[in-house]
Amino acid sequence: MRVLLVEDDAMIGAAVEGALKDAAYAVDWLRDGRMATLAVASQTYDIIVLDLGLPGCDGMDILAEIRKANDPAPVVIMTARDEVTDRIRGLDIGADDYLTKPFALSELLARMRAVMRRRRTLVDTVMSSGDIKLDTSTRQVRVGESTTLQLSRREYTLLEALMNHPGAILSRSQLEDRVYGWGEEVESNAIEFLIHALRKKVGHQRIKNIRGVGWMVSGDA
Repeated sequence: MRVLLVEDDAMIGAAVEGALKDAAYAVDWLRDGRMATLAVASQTYDIIVLDLGLPGCDGMDILAEIRKANDPAPVVIMTARDEVTDRIRGLDIGADDYLTKPFALSELLARMRAVMRRRRTLVDTVMSSGDIKLDTSTRQVRVGESTTLQLSRREYTLLEALMNHPGAILSRSQLEDRVYGWGEEVESNAIEFLIHALRKKVGHQRIKNIRGVGWMVSGDA
């Protein structure tokens, strides 16, 4: 999943970015409100983690722009503003959750998972392709009835991207966009390397290579 992190505090931003990457998210971290507005207008995000006290543009104004554009991405506010009126305003404008600083990184991750679950139906929590099952709430991947796979962060993110679009062919650039955040160095054969490692774990026949186009998983559940 791709996350937009908007936080101008360098220490907090670095800690949150690290925790998100460890949890298998691709992260774009921005420190300026105006840049965040441009990013949301040009890039699709699965979830947005938004500070309010930002240079360039206040987080509340960014949130209002997101909802005005009918962007469905869930938004979790994290801020030092702890007044009840601020919480009510943020939720009324369209935030899905409101977390006040200081907070535990584990709580932020838990709230993000809860927000994503609320946005999905219960059936959507578990994605299936053939005999592969991926549970987005627990991040557990199973093949068949009894085999639980141990995947790296990027292997999981890549498989989730493919299973989000069963039956569709995703190109190298599309997969890079889901697996890597801005500023991360991506070698020319990085996706091929990840695909090779992932196919060894799930079985080569379960991820199909469409030569010269991209990769896909079956649309049959």
